[in-house]
Amino acid sequence: VQLQASGGGLVQAGGSLRLSCTASGRTFSNYVMGWFRQAPGKERVFVAAISRGGGTTSYADSVKGRFTISRDNAKNTVYLQMNSLKPEDTAVYYCGADRAIMTVLRTRPADYDYWGQGTLVTVSS
Repeated sequence: VQLQASGGGLVQAGGSLRLSCTASGRTFSNYVMGWFRQAPGKERVFVAAISRGGGTTSYADSVKGRFTISRDNAKNTVYLQMNSLKPEDTAVYYCGADRAIMTVLRTRPADYDYWGQGTLVTVSS
């Protein structure tokens, strides 16, 4: 599956952005979808994940209550709504697709099989 992320940009602290990730090539609803982020000089870390049908979500503690992951399987797209942004949210954000049949949403980058190209989010103070 090919993934294309978009929606990043420059925003002031306290502002909002919505990221999108559109998939092509395979049946989108077969994949758990996740968002990860990577700040300069740091490892890629988990942000949020959503189950195939969209009924289950998981979030990193650092974004709980501020970010919301959702998906529209008819549009082959997963979203990340980011509110109350902080300077520490600055990173390149990546969407990933996990093809494994698991009952839990996985949070390690190594568990995801396909990646988008990343979209840069910069939050100014």
